[in-house]
Amino acid sequence: MQKLSAILVDGTTYFSWLFIVSLGLTLTYGVMKILNIAHGSFYALGAYAASSAIGAYLAGAHPVAGAYFVLFVAGISIGAVAGFFIERGLLRPMYGRDEVILVLVTYSVFLVLEDVIKLIWGVDPYFAPQPYELLGRVSIGGIAFATYDFALLTLALLIGGLAFWALNFTRRGKLLLAVIHDREISTAMGINVGRIFTATFVIGAILGAIGGAVTAPAISVAPGIGVDVIVLAFAVSVIGGLGSVEGAALGALIVGLARAAAVHLWPEVELFVIYAVMAAVLAVRPQGLFGRAAARKI
Repeated sequence: MQKLSAILVDGTTYFSWLFIVSLGLTLTYGVMKILNIAHGSFYALGAYAASSAIGAYLAGAHPVAGAYFVLFVAGISIGAVAGFFIERGLLRPMYGRDEVILVLVTYSVFLVLEDVIKLIWGVDPYFAPQPYELLGRVSIGGIAFATYDFALLTLALLIGGLAFWALNFTRRGKLLLAVIHDREISTAMGINVGRIFTATFVIGAILGAIGGAVTAPAISVAPGIGVDVIVLAFAVSVIGGLGSVEGAALGALIVGLARAAAVHLWPEVELFVIYAVMAAVLAVRPQGLFGRAAARKI
């Protein structure tokens, strides 16, 4: 029972931040049909910005509780700025070209941002554990878990619920769904698709940066963290179905539980198990669990 409790808690913790990051990636693809490889860099930027901001805030002998506010402001700010300038300055001139070109552009942005991060923050790891430690620990089944992890799960569920509500029950969300279903008809009906693209990319970048910001107190923020995250986020999005919020949630939960089970039961296959799950899903449903089959235009 202890091992089962550990697998469930670790799996849902892993699900929490991975869902937040993957949600930004799947929204971007659903609307813009861009496999945004630079999304991993947004995660890294959020983590570095949050660590630096928390360090600067606490250096002034301010209450540790205020670090949570600083953490979110840092993540949202750097995600919004980076997303806006990348979409307007680099991606917008490329719209209408082959999707492979857009993938190469985002890959180039990813490589550039990785070096920019090293130029700004250097190569030494950053630590900001104070928000993680402040909430203490809670015992479940005789095992102590960090309360911060449960707060992270609450945040993920809140963001997921807010995204579902915004997409399905607001006017702007329904416009976004219209663009997802058919970009050409949406343009013909008078929807400003260019503005939708900018808003979507910025929201996706903010979600990626928030994912990095909220995990920064629990990890060592070091160069290369964006590489691992983008691979996992792609796996989650592919399993759930690119462009599906529900798919991102289920995909993140499957990946989180599969990884936690592998770590506790068979550590040697930790890296392999995620891709094994992805391959198994794609063998049955090539479009993902919640993905829609592409309509053929004639």
